[in-house]
Amino acid sequence: MSDCIIAPSILSADFARLGEEVDSVLAAGADWVHFDVMDNHYVPNLTIGPMVCQALRKHGVTAPIDVHLMVEPVDRIVPDFAEAGATCISFHPEASRHVHRTIQLIKSHGCKAGLVLNPATPIDALDWVREDLDMVLLMSVNPGFGGQSFIPETLVKLRAVRARIDAYTARTGRQILLEVDGGVKVDNIAEIAAAGADTFVAGSAVFGKPDADGGYKGIIGSLRDQLAKVGQ
Repeated sequence: MSDCIIAPSILSADFARLGEEVDSVLAAGADWVHFDVMDNHYVPNLTIGPMVCQALRKHGVTAPIDVHLMVEPVDRIVPDFAEAGATCISFHPEASRHVHRTIQLIKSHGCKAGLVLNPATPIDALDWVREDLDMVLLMSVNPGFGGQSFIPETLVKLRAVRARIDAYTARTGRQILLEVDGGVKVDNIAEIAAAGADTFVAGSAVFGKPDADGGYKGIIGSLRDQLAKVGQ
């Protein structure tokens, strides 16, 4: 399976040397940098804000920065991340009173827009905003903490969303990425890809094992080797 995107989540990185960590995973073959932004309100954890995004840009990171907002309300923080250098900003429909308006806000600041669906969130909301979406992110764990195990029922949801995206693309010619976040590892990424994902967030599977299996290059290489088997 070609053209897959691997986006390591810095939630599992060593924050004492974050710039070096990000440089290392990008040099090892990662495509994007994934930001998990938590506010201790929408989810029971507190992580990072736009200053960290801006700092990485000033550090010299030019790769796409994929910002996943687990905050409520969401509209207030969107412009700050856009100005800090975000490439794509995704949010949860539960965190916005007006989902379409939030998507338009993201797009108005020059970023790509994504909608995030929790494990128990129905997929019907996509039907009303897909014309403006660049990405759909399916959570394969409950949001809030890294290192959780992949929820198997996500595969069923992935197939359903993949079918809707493919039907929309066949009709319009417009592509929408399908991203998965939570418990993605070497031993399940092929199955996740076969179910329809094309963009993969991996946190502890990458940053949690800096010295194992040939370092970051070995881990990312193993992920790509598994993806290459899909469709053969």
